[in-house]
Amino acid sequence: SERRRFGSGAAAIWQSEVHAIMDEDDSLVFHRQLLMVAEGLGREDVEGIKFLCKDLIPFGRLEAMTTACEVFQSLMSNDILNQEDTFFIAELLYRVQQNYLLDRIGYTKEKVRENLHLKGKVSEFRQMLYELSQEFTNDNLSDIRFLLTPYLPKKQSNMSAIELLTTLERKGLLAENNLGLLEDVCGQVSSHLLTIIDTYKLKRVSLSIQESKGSAPSSVRKSSFEGVSLSATVEGRSIECSTKSLDSYSSLREHTGHVHSLGSNPGVNAENLVGASVQNFPSREQNDESRTAAEKSCTYKMDGPCRGHCLIFNNIEFGELLTQRKGSEKDAEELERVFTWLGLKVETYNDQTSTQIHERLKNWQSSENWKDSDCLVCCILSHGKSGEIYGTDAQLIPIRTIMSYFTASQCPLLARKPKLFFIQACQGEKTQKPVYLDVDVPGLLGADAQSAGVPPLQPSIPDEADFLLGMATVDGYLSFRHIREGTWYIQALCTELQQLVPRGEDILSILTEVNKHVSFRADPEGLKKQMPQPAFTLRKKLVFPVPREPPPSQQP
Repeated sequence: SERRRFGSGAAAIWQSEVHAIMDEDDSLVFHRQLLMVAEGLGREDVEGIKFLCKDLIPFGRLEAMTTACEVFQSLMSNDILNQEDTFFIAELLYRVQQNYLLDRIGYTKEKVRENLHLKGKVSEFRQMLYELSQEFTNDNLSDIRFLLTPYLPKKQSNMSAIELLTTLERKGLLAENNLGLLEDVCGQVSSHLLTIIDTYKLKRVSLSIQESKGSAPSSVRKSSFEGVSLSATVEGRSIECSTKSLDSYSSLREHTGHVHSLGSNPGVNAENLVGASVQNFPSREQNDESRTAAEKSCTYKMDGPCRGHCLIFNNIEFGELLTQRKGSEKDAEELERVFTWLGLKVETYNDQTSTQIHERLKNWQSSENWKDSDCLVCCILSHGKSGEIYGTDAQLIPIRTIMSYFTASQCPLLARKPKLFFIQACQGEKTQKPVYLDVDVPGLLGADAQSAGVPPLQPSIPDEADFLLGMATVDGYLSFRHIREGTWYIQALCTELQQLVPRGEDILSILTEVNKHVSFRADPEGLKKQMPQPAFTLRKKLVFPVPREPPPSQQP
C-alpha cells in the first residue's frame, strides 16, 4: 500500500509537471502570436491602438509606450488580455483597419464583426473620437489647431489629430459629457465632422431610452454610462433620460462607406450632452434671424416652387398568399393628412403587386415633376423580411432596389435633394398573436429575438448621398400594428411631425423623438417591445418649413 501511495503521488507530480510544460508551450505560442501582430503594425497603427486603450490603461503609462508589445504587456498585466481570450487584440486590429493581421490570432473580419456587440471593450466615446481623427483632412486639422491655439501647447504646429484630442482630454476640455468645444470647432470647419459627433450623441440618448424601458435587444452590452443621468439639448429642446446601457458604436465606414447608420439612431445638430457650452465659441443654437451664411449652407433648400411629392404604397390585401394587414388604412390616411399639411403632393397606391410597385417607381423616376420639387418622401406599408418588402403577389422587393430608383445617377433631377423613405414592415422572422395586435410578417415564426448573422441595414442603404431610411424596427425584429389604430411606428411618426415641425426641429431630431415614443410602448402584457432604426446619408440638416395651417390633429 505504501508503494501504491508513492506511485500515486509520483504520478500526480508527473502530471502536474506535464501540465506546467504544456501551459508554458501555450504561453509561448500566445506570445509568438502577439509578436507577429506587433511586427505588422506601423507607428500610426500603434498610436491608434494606444488611443483606443485610453479608457483601459492610464494616460501616463500609455504615453511612455512606443511599441505594440508594450501595450499588449500592459493589457495582460491588467488581465484585459490573456491566452484564453484574444478577442480584444482582434477588436483593436479591426478598429484600426489592419484586418490582414487577424488571421495571425485565428480571427477573420467577419468573425470580429459578429462578436463586437457582445465582447467589444472599446467604448462608444473612444470609437467616436478615433473615427473623427481618421476623418480629419490636413486642412481640417490645420484649421482646428488654429482655432484651438489658446488651449494647446506652444510649438505644436505638427500635432496629429490623435495628439490634439489627447491634449484636450488631458486638459479637461473633452470628455463623454463635455463635447462642446470639440463640437464648436468642428462645426466651423466641416459639417461632416459634426455629423460624426452628433451621431454618437443621439445614439447614446436613444439607446439609453430603450434600455431604461427594457426594450433594448439582449445583445446590447453594458457600458461605462450605466446609472448616469443624461441631459441633452437638441435644437433648443431638452431631453433627459436615465442611462443603463448602450450598443457598441461600430465603424460606419466598415459597413456602408460614409452612410451614417445609428443602429438605433442618427445624429442631429445638438448642443452639449451635459453641461454648458465652452465659452469663446459661438453657439450653434441660433434662430433663423441670426444664422450665419455657413449655417444656412448646412441646411437643405426647402423653399422651391413645389415642396415635393409623397408616394404612399399601402398593401393590405394579399389574397390567400399572406395575412391581411388590418389597420394599415389608418396609417395611410394619417400619412396623407400630415404630408399634405407639410406642403407635399401626396399620391397613394393601394394593394400593389411587386411588378406594379416597380412600374410606379420607374414612372416617378423619369418624372419632370422633380425639377421644381424640394424633396421626395416615399412610404411603404406592407409585410416584409430582412431588408425586403412584399408586393401583394407575395414577391419580395429589396429595399435597396426601391431606393436605387432615385439615386443621383438614375434620377438626376433629384440629385442633391433629400429623399426620405419610411418603411413600415417587419424585418425579422418572428410572430406575435396578442388581441388587437397583428405582426407585419407572414407565416409561423419563433419568439421575439434578433435574427443572427445579418448586419443591421447593411443591404438596404444605397451608396449615394442625401438619403434617409426610417425603418419601423431594427433588423431581425417584429413591428406591431393595432388593427384599429394603425402601427406604432407610423402613428408615432405622424404625431411627432405635427408636434415638432412647428418648433423648427430637423428631421433627425424628430426621428429621435419617434424612437423614444415607440420605445415607451408595449403590448398589453408588457412583454413585447419595438425599436425603430433610422439610417441616413444626408449631408445637411433637413427642416420642413412651418405650415401656415395648424396641424391636422388640431383641425376640426
